[in-house]
Amino acid sequence: MAEELNLSMSQNFIHDFIDEDIAQGGQYQGMTVHTRFPPEPNGYLHIGHCKALTIDFGTAEKYGGMCNLRMDDTNPSKEDVEYVEAIQEDIHWLGFDWDDRFFYASDYFPQMYEYAVELIKKGLAYVCQLTPEEFKEHRGTIGVPATSPWRDRPVEESLDLFERMKNGEFPNGAYTLRAKIDLASGNFNMRDPVIYRINHAHHHRQGDKWCIYPMYDFAHPIEDALEGITHSLCSLEFEDHRPLYDWVAEHVSIPYHKPRQIEFSRLGIDHTVMSKRKLRQLVEEGRVSGWDDPRMPTLCGLRRRGYTPRSIRNFCDRVGVTKSVNTIEYAFLEYCLREDLNETARRVMAVLRPVKLVITNYPAGQTETFEVENNPLHPEEGTHTVTFSRELWVEAEDFLTEPVPKYKRLCPNGPECRLKGAYLIKCVGCETDETGRVVEIAAEYDPDSRGGNPADGRKVKGATIHWVDAATAVEAEVRLYDNLFSDPEPDAAGKDFIECLNPDSLEVLTGCKVEAGLADAQPSDHFQFLRQGYFCVDSRDSKPGRLVFNRSVSLKDSFKPQ
Repeated sequence: MAEELNLSMSQNFIHDFIDEDIAQGGQYQGMTVHTRFPPEPNGYLHIGHCKALTIDFGTAEKYGGMCNLRMDDTNPSKEDVEYVEAIQEDIHWLGFDWDDRFFYASDYFPQMYEYAVELIKKGLAYVCQLTPEEFKEHRGTIGVPATSPWRDRPVEESLDLFERMKNGEFPNGAYTLRAKIDLASGNFNMRDPVIYRINHAHHHRQGDKWCIYPMYDFAHPIEDALEGITHSLCSLEFEDHRPLYDWVAEHVSIPYHKPRQIEFSRLGIDHTVMSKRKLRQLVEEGRVSGWDDPRMPTLCGLRRRGYTPRSIRNFCDRVGVTKSVNTIEYAFLEYCLREDLNETARRVMAVLRPVKLVITNYPAGQTETFEVENNPLHPEEGTHTVTFSRELWVEAEDFLTEPVPKYKRLCPNGPECRLKGAYLIKCVGCETDETGRVVEIAAEYDPDSRGGNPADGRKVKGATIHWVDAATAVEAEVRLYDNLFSDPEPDAAGKDFIECLNPDSLEVLTGCKVEAGLADAQPSDHFQFLRQGYFCVDSRDSKPGRLVFNRSVSLKDSFKPQ
């Protein structure tokens, strides 16, 4: 039996910090640990988001705390309610819940505006009218301070212009509101960063009420503070933004404790890309069937392919939480799925490339049944019944007219083989078409070997072969998946990720034969097709009378976890 999957969060440096914070004398002594997961609703969640998601919700679970779900909807140009709903579905599918703590950043727009006005009145913000091109020219370089001719604009003038920005008097890009911090800072994020910009775009919740929108670095600390977040956990690219996060939290008059931001490394996986922009391009250009294409790294794509919540959470846990940037092998994700499905998936027989097998000495018109175990790792799960008759389907690869050395499967006058759970058979010939393709295999069975064990106890030298009864078989389409990208680093600098696509990432097999009992299989069901891999019913294309199976993962791989 495989080792028990570990679903608890591993010890990590984030938890070390939290332990210090809530201990005697810590800054959050006696407080409930409160985290948040703040995705922007401009695309579907992918496996990279899943690491952050499991850290946020998993940390709250570990400490008996709370985790909010917040839609970071401060950029109306790319956001949509479709993504909001998909994000909620994915989180619930993984087994996490936010209870009644579901928020939108846009709900705080009135407060954010007032806090921006407060900064202007304190002389800590000003309206700047540098164009984007001019902004770059005034940005400065290392050792050379940035400049702005509008930095000393009078407070009353900035207040007037900021209100007029809010009222929609100016076009996009005409003005920005900048924090007045330090133009000479070695951290460019602190060189009077933009905290509000004009954007005349329809918002999916606010409509046309607003035409100015806060920047993430301004909005996020305010949102965290208003929601009572103790620990703002985010990916490593925000480490250089932490001084600005702290600056905003310290200089606006939010009457709550100030959250602590802690950064961790992002999850990188080979043979994939996780940029929302690039994933959207794959969808819009029709290079995949949609956001939920089983080759996509999106959670909805992984779910459609047959990944389980437990396998993904276990993967994220085993990857760990570090400051080090590294790339994880996609094979490790597959390993975690294979480990889970080996424990839980029902064993069935399916023939993907069928050829007819006729047992010439089996009585014509006779049918019998056999019991096949559902999962040999768990005998308590019992068996299921399969039918058997004179004509069967077997894999074309299980027969050779001219066997190679040490070949142990069907061939004329070859070794005796077992039909899984049924009888011993021996091949006696075959029929071919005009092209030489084998269309039918002839064999004889031993009637005294029911169950696959000969009555005389003789040793069987041939292999065990899976099969499906031709009289009751159900036809199905089977889709075999490989990595979407043949290049292990399709996102590397200087590469066109489109050119790295794997032309053989999908193989569609039609006319496959599966056990009759699979006719009513549901997308939530997982199966091990004996000798073929782990499969599930496709949630989009499979319909009554037209079964479609996706291979979730192969049976074996050379990958071994460290």
